[in-house]
Amino acid sequence: MPEYIAGCPIRGSWWGHPMSHEIYALLQKIDNSKAVLTCPLAGGRVTYVHRRLWPAFVRLSGRFPHHALDRIQQLHLPSGRHERRDIPFPEWVPESALASVRRLSDRSAATEIQIWLDRYGAT
Repeated sequence: MPEYIAGCPIRGSWWGHPMSHEIYALLQKIDNSKAVLTCPLAGGRVTYVHRRLWPAFVRLSGRFPHHALDRIQQLHLPSGRHERRDIPFPEWVPESALASVRRLSDRSAATEIQIWLDRYGAT
């Protein structure tokens, strides 16, 4: 995501990039969005999942590594330090997504998120 925001490849940490402040600001907007799940789905790396796909991931959650769908929260402490807190799956899942899960078949869910199922050999 930082490379997409910067519009070019980034070597090393994006914190050292000239656009680090812009990258940080945009990532914070995404993290604070109610339409995006920030989770460690991609092998523990921060991954963004749009709300439209939540029911499919919830339906097939057993096919993913433990904690892959935990919600990551970044807290800004009064000291200026940042702290990561994870909300375990499925505690963060809203009732509206759960209602959609009940109407969704495994096959339909798999069609929505096939690329992730292929990545984890979970098809």
